[in-house]
Amino acid sequence: MKYTLYSFIIAAIFLNSCTTTHYALTKSNREEYAINDKISVDSSVVKTYLPYKTAIDNEMNKVIGYTDVALVKRSTLPESVLGNFFADAILNQAKKIQPNIDFAMPSTNGGLRNDVAKGAIIVSNIFELMPFENETVVFNLKGNDVLELLKFIASSGGQPVAGLKMNIKNNLPENIFINGKEFDINKDYYVLTSDYIASGGDDAKGFANPIGKKVLGLKIRDALLKEVNDVQLEGKKINTKLDGRITKN
Repeated sequence: MKYTLYSFIIAAIFLNSCTTTHYALTKSNREEYAINDKISVDSSVVKTYLPYKTAIDNEMNKVIGYTDVALVKRSTLPESVLGNFFADAILNQAKKIQPNIDFAMPSTNGGLRNDVAKGAIIVSNIFELMPFENETVVFNLKGNDVLELLKFIASSGGQPVAGLKMNIKNNLPENIFINGKEFDINKDYYVLTSDYIASGGDDAKGFANPIGKKVLGLKIRDALLKEVNDVQLEGKKINTKLDGRITKN
């Protein structure tokens, strides 16, 4: 009984102190610490992260394929070698999941973040090209909505596409062919893009009122990695060219 009484008294004092004590900030200090080469290395920190850094560096420097041409974004045309490679790669891999995709615009020119030099392609090249966690999404669109997307492509001077061929005249699309057939505004189409583009990223149009949509569970970056690896397994090298899929006059 004595121990129970003591415990009760101690608990009561603790609870009372919790409910009656108040704290208020009375003073704060701010200091800046310059980070430069004068700061000595903390060996304990280095030992902690070094194994992880080594493992990541080994993975990122792994050669996964080769390209016979420099995959560059720079172009005076409404298409680029990098854009063609990017769009073709994503469409090829997405069609393994959903074969009935008609055409693709998996990124805008602004989403192509880095060129890939001629020669060996390492993992980090793909991460630098696509540093985001964008997902592939297939939209079933009415012809009118597809036309809105095509108008966006034309008015923005051309975007990375695959399965689509058209000319830009007066900032409007003409002579449009989708999946090898002339565009029919009365037809529905399956269009591959990214979740970022679909949500209106970079002011893209046409995806607001789909008949249906499907997230493929395939990230854009993973599709690029798989495409490069698949070409390598076939004993080939990437040899993307400008092919006139989008022209302008």
